[in-house]
Amino acid sequence: MFFLSRQTVSRHRSLYAGSFVALAVGVFLLGLAATATAATIAYRGPAASAITVTTLGGDGAAPQQIRVPFSDADVSGLQVVLNMVGTISGFITIFVIASTFAFAVASRRRELGLLRLTGATPRQIRRMVLGEALVVALAASLTGALAAQLATPLLLAKASYTELAPVKLEPASPWVPLAIAVGAGLLVAMLGARSAARRAGRVGPIDALREAALEPPRIGLVRIIFGLLFMGGAVTMLTLIRPSSGDGAVPLAMFTPMVMVIALTLLAPLVVPVLGRLWALPLVAWTRVSGRLARSNVLAAPRRSASLAAPILAISAVAGSMVLSLSFAADSAGATIRDAVRAPIVVTGGAPVTGPGVKAVDAGVPLQMVRIDRDDAELEDVEGIDPAIATQTRDLTPLSGDLSRLTGNTVAIGKEMSGFEGYRVGDEIPLVFVDRAPVKLRVVAIVKDAFGVNPSLLIPLELARKHAPTAEPQRQFVLPADGVDPATLVKQLPNAQLAASWEADQADGVRKGNQLGLILLLGPAGLYSAIAIANTLLIGSLQRRHEFITSRLLGATPAQIRRMVLWESSLVGAVALSLGTAITVTVGILIRRAMNAGLADVPFTVPWGVLLGIGGLCLIPAVGSALAPTTYILRRSQPAAVLE
Repeated sequence: MFFLSRQTVSRHRSLYAGSFVALAVGVFLLGLAATATAATIAYRGPAASAITVTTLGGDGAAPQQIRVPFSDADVSGLQVVLNMVGTISGFITIFVIASTFAFAVASRRRELGLLRLTGATPRQIRRMVLGEALVVALAASLTGALAAQLATPLLLAKASYTELAPVKLEPASPWVPLAIAVGAGLLVAMLGARSAARRAGRVGPIDALREAALEPPRIGLVRIIFGLLFMGGAVTMLTLIRPSSGDGAVPLAMFTPMVMVIALTLLAPLVVPVLGRLWALPLVAWTRVSGRLARSNVLAAPRRSASLAAPILAISAVAGSMVLSLSFAADSAGATIRDAVRAPIVVTGGAPVTGPGVKAVDAGVPLQMVRIDRDDAELEDVEGIDPAIATQTRDLTPLSGDLSRLTGNTVAIGKEMSGFEGYRVGDEIPLVFVDRAPVKLRVVAIVKDAFGVNPSLLIPLELARKHAPTAEPQRQFVLPADGVDPATLVKQLPNAQLAASWEADQADGVRKGNQLGLILLLGPAGLYSAIAIANTLLIGSLQRRHEFITSRLLGATPAQIRRMVLWESSLVGAVALSLGTAITVTVGILIRRAMNAGLADVPFTVPWGVLLGIGGLCLIPAVGSALAPTTYILRRSQPAAVLE
C-alpha cells in the first residue's frame, strides 16, 4: 500500500502541492522557533556568571557555602515569544493540513470508489491515504527543517541586542530542535490525515458510478460529540475570564479562542450552511443569478466549504482575540499607572531634586538581588523606599500587613509575587544582594501591583543604601509645597514633567512593546495563514474544471462563472470572519472586564486598523486565489471538453 501511496502522490502532484507547501511552511516556523529557543537556553555569554555565598543557618542548620548561578541578561522574553510562535504555528498547521487532506479525499471519491470496486478493503484505503500523508509529510518536514536551519542565524542576528534579548545570541546545536520540528510535522500531518483516511474508508463501490462528486449530507456522530465537548470546554473557559481569575485571565484569553476554533471546525459542516444562508440573503437580492449559484455551491458542498473556512476562522479568531486583548491590556496598564501615582510631578534621572517649592521627594534606590530559594536563580529588581514619603507619592495601600513596619531586614512584596510564590505576611525570603551579602527578609506587607511604578520587592531605604551606596534613582516622584503650581515647578526642575504626561508615555511604551510582540507572534502566523488560504482555494478551483465547463454548456458565460466563484469565496470568507469576529468580541469584552476591575475611567482603545488588516489578509488571498485559476481554466478549456 505504501508503494501505491507513492504512486498516487506522484499522479496527483497538483492536488497535494498545497499540503506540501502548507506543511513545509509550518515545519519551517516550528523549526525556527525551536532552534532559536535552543540558542537562548544554551546562551553562556560574558554576563552569565555565579556567585559564592554563605547561607544563613536556621532551624538548627549549619551555614554552608553555595554557588548561585545568575545572569543579568534576561532572554526569557524571547523564549516566551518563541514558544507562543511555535504554539500558534502548530495550531494553525493542524487545521490547514486537516482541511487540505479532507479536500483531497472529497475530490477523489470516484477514484476511491473504483478501488473499492476492484476489491480494495476499507482498511487498505485508509492505509493508502495515511501512506500518502506520510510521503508528503516526510518531504515537507525535511524541506521545512532545512529552511529553518538556514534562516536561524538571520533570526538570531535580528533578535540580538533588543528588548527581548539584550545579548548576542549564537546558533546552538540544531539536531535536537530540528528533530523535534520534523517529528512535530509528521505528527501533525498524520493527525490531520487521520479523519480524511477514515472518511475515505467509508467510500462505497457505488461512488465509482457517480458522475457528480456529491458529498454525504450528514457528518458522523463522533465528530458532533467531540465538537460539542470542545464547545462546552470553550464556554467553561470563557466563564473563568473574570476579575477573580487574577493573572490567569490573560492566558485564558489567549487559549480560549483556540479551543473555540477546534469546536467550530468540527461542527463547520453544520454551522457553515446555516450562516451561509443568512449571508446569502442580501447577496442573492443584489446579484441574482451568480449569487444564487454561489449559495447553491456553498450549501451543496458543506465539507468543501468548511475546509475553505477553517484557516480563515483560525487566524481571524486567534489573531483578533490577541490584538484586542493586548490593546485592552495596554489601556489597563495605563490606568493602573495613573491610579498608582499620587505625586503630580515625575523627574527622570538620578540628580537629586532640591530647591524652593519642593515639599517631598520619593527617590527610591534601585538595585538587584538573587533569590536563593529557587534552583534557577536569576537577578530580580528591588527598590529601597522610605515608607513615610512613598505612601504620599504612590498608592502603596497594603492588601495585608503593615507598610509602616518596613524597617531593618524586612520586605514588602507585590500581589502577583505573593500569588505565584505563595508568600504570606510573616514568611522569610532568603536572598543575596549583588555585593554577595546573604540575608533573610521577613515579609511585612503585600501591596497592589503597579507595573512601571513599583517593583515586586520593596525594601527599606537604609538597607538598599547599605548594599548599593552608589545607586541613583531612575525616577523621582515630587510633591510640590503647599500653594505651588505643579506646572510652574516643572519648568524649574530639570528632566521633570507632569505626572499625567509621564503616565501617558509609560502607557505608550507598553502599547509599543505589545505591538512588537504581536508582530513577532502574528507576522509569521499571518503569512502562513495567507499561504494556506491561497493553497486551499487554488487546489479547490483546479479540481472544478469539469464543473465550470458543464456550466458553460448550460449557457453560463465566463464572466458569470467568474462572478459565481467570486461570490462563493466571499460568502465562505464572510461566514468564517463572522465566526472569528464573534469569538474576538466575546473574548475582548470578558478580558476587558477582568482587567479593569477596580479601575476607573479606563480608556477604550480598539485597533481598528489592525483588525481590518486581519480581515483583509483573510479575504484578499481567498478571493484572488479563487479567481486566478478559474480564469486560467476558462481561457484554456472549451465546452466540448466535458465529453472527453
